[in-house]
Amino acid sequence: MRAALLTAPRVIALSAVPDPVRSEGDVLLRPLIVGVCGTDLHIFSGEGNYNIGADGRALPLATHPQILGHEIVAEVLDGSMLAAGTRVVVDQGLNCRSRRNEPVCIYCATGHSHHCAHYAEHGISGLPGGMAERLALPAANVLAVPAGLDLGTAAFTEPLACVLHALDVLQAATHARFQLAARSKDASILTIAMAGAGPAGQLFVQALRNMLGFRGRILVSDPSPVKRALVERHGAEALDARRAPFDALVREATGGQGAELVIEASGVGQVFTELPGALRRQGTVLLYAHGHGGTPLSALNALHWLEPVLLLPNGASGALGHAGRPLIYERALFALASGAVRPDELVTRRFEGLESVGIALGVPMAPDEIKRLLCF
Repeated sequence: MRAALLTAPRVIALSAVPDPVRSEGDVLLRPLIVGVCGTDLHIFSGEGNYNIGADGRALPLATHPQILGHEIVAEVLDGSMLAAGTRVVVDQGLNCRSRRNEPVCIYCATGHSHHCAHYAEHGISGLPGGMAERLALPAANVLAVPAGLDLGTAAFTEPLACVLHALDVLQAATHARFQLAARSKDASILTIAMAGAGPAGQLFVQALRNMLGFRGRILVSDPSPVKRALVERHGAEALDARRAPFDALVREATGGQGAELVIEASGVGQVFTELPGALRRQGTVLLYAHGHGGTPLSALNALHWLEPVLLLPNGASGALGHAGRPLIYERALFALASGAVRPDELVTRRFEGLESVGIALGVPMAPDEIKRLLCF
């Protein structure tokens, strides 16, 4: 079969590779749509390599080329549990349940399968991803797309599941000074300030409003007028990041008080240094984005003085339901199918065929671009 191989930073080769090897209980898939994620771009550029060897060091692309793509919508070609032709979304993470390991590790046994002691991810940690003609995964890692749901919308299942997991981590932080559902005003999150209105920022706003029912203020800072207009459409107050730094904008909007919850969804190093000035004392910081290149470790000093709760959620899957399938993906699919979250307006560019993978990953994003999809 053919696949788009990352053989060196910023080098994609369209190559013939062996067909997937199926184990018992696997389904054979044909990828139809793959979302381009910031993680893909980090790996493509050479900034990140999560294919780690036994010695704890990253395996070089020259000897271990990678097939990227983990936000996958696919068609079942063969599988005992799903009929051929079924359209599915993919949980790219392998855990004890999907590997059929017994006994399961403490993480899988307690609803934290994304931290499985044997965890590995298709398209991220060296296992082949969706930028190929075929892919084999355990049946527990695929969920049927509800009838009538647009496949482009279904492609947001994985990123929405990551956002929902982050919000689950937030709600589980019952030791935090301020809470989303506190009984008293003094203990309530009244204002959320978020840096970044990219795909994650947009999904956060919709999930907070339409799934959690948050009715306080959501301030979102971004330099793009297009992105700011979209978050305003879903009930956020947009702040023009071209006008002033993130912390100055939040202080201005809150009368100098700051926000009880600050979400970092931009990955921009300079913004990281501005988080303390946007946060109310004893507030919560949710670090969602990765990156922050060039930020000195001393940036944490100013946060330390505020005595915040610092949350660093990662991944999407967690507790497992029927047949070992990830419950959080089921929640994300339901939210998309019900219209509680509507990401269709976030798709700003589509690329056709494996031949376009190098372009989709390599061409710089325009300031107003939000999400790219690869269609096969």
